[in-house]
Amino acid sequence: MLELLDAWLLAPFDYGFMKRALVAGLALSLAAPPLGVFLMLRGMSLIGDAMAHAILPGVALGFLLAGFSLPMMSLGGVLSGLLVAVLAGSVSQMTGHREDSAMASFFLISLAGGVMLVSLGGSSVDLTHVLFGSILAVDTTALLLIAGISSLIVVTLAVIFRALVVECLDPLFLRGQGSPVGLVHGLFLGLVVLNLTAGFQTLGTLMAVGLMMLPATTARFWSQRLEGLIGIAIGVALVSSTGGLLLSYHLSLPSGPAIILLAGAAYLVSALVGRHHSLTHRLRRRATPLGAPETD
Repeated sequence: MLELLDAWLLAPFDYGFMKRALVAGLALSLAAPPLGVFLMLRGMSLIGDAMAHAILPGVALGFLLAGFSLPMMSLGGVLSGLLVAVLAGSVSQMTGHREDSAMASFFLISLAGGVMLVSLGGSSVDLTHVLFGSILAVDTTALLLIAGISSLIVVTLAVIFRALVVECLDPLFLRGQGSPVGLVHGLFLGLVVLNLTAGFQTLGTLMAVGLMMLPATTARFWSQRLEGLIGIAIGVALVSSTGGLLLSYHLSLPSGPAIILLAGAAYLVSALVGRHHSLTHRLRRRATPLGAPETD
């Protein structure tokens, strides 16, 4: 039994590429889910997906200029994502349109432009790598960059945590205290862009948002407290990253989709049997006699 567990759970990580992939996945799993929780609480869940597409033109431009140079591609992704965020906010303020509709418009333009840039300067293999990533191909340089960005995100979130919580719950109160609400919002969006830029090397620009949002939405079925949401979301992301890598190794599956599908499976199970707002919870509430206390 111990030999079987060793062969399935430990032996795969004897290889250097699996160790680097594991560390990269764990680093992203610590930084991404808290951002996803705040996006969900702010009613901005789809903004994360829009920002994931917004970094594509910058990543593509960095690829055209320097090939598969992660620092250049990351720098391009950060600048592109921040530019799209600023443009969407500016259009929203000048025209009165909702920010999410402006962001959706810009992310479609960014996606088409990024795909066009990669297609003009590379092969279909290059396009696949940029769009879907390859966590098993993470080298030491990429690992250091991912770990550095993830650490920066965690530290910055800790610093602005109180202001971010108040801004989510009562932005008018924060504004009344003289705090720069726009600065907090802009800094938060910057952290989202940084995280997506770190994640594109491992999961690609199309799936980088998956490790951010799926654990966060899964946690909503199990807790109604902020600390519980963040803790459960991080736990789901850690299990999904590790389990997805093991599944990809043993079953010869693509690693990125395996990680995201495992997180998706956790979401579907939670939607069925979770403690709050799940199908089982709603059926149990209907079956509870009027006036009787609920068991959960």
